[in-house]
Amino acid sequence: MSPRILSIALLLLFVCSAYSDMRHPGSRLSHPCCASVTTLNITDKVIGNTYREKPAGPQSPCVHALLLKTNKGEVCVDPKSEWVKNLIANMRKE
Repeated sequence: MSPRILSIALLLLFVCSAYSDMRHPGSRLSHPCCASVTTLNITDKVIGNTYREKPAGPQSPCVHALLLKTNKGEVCVDPKSEWVKNLIANMRKE
């Protein structure tokens, strides 16, 4: 196989891998950060009794958030929302 064809094949493999990570962020790596949060009450969609805290980072788009698991994937939520505070308090009791 020529080096040119090998280079093109490796480039396509890298691009496909990166695209897959964007479509399924929880499948390989955890979210590096949350760029936005929802304040919409999704209590009934949350799966399990765990959450992860995502701090605002040095990268400008990152905001402080809690990451909750749902049937459709992970969702960044506003930790200051009253419904989130209640949900987390209930998780800590269990």
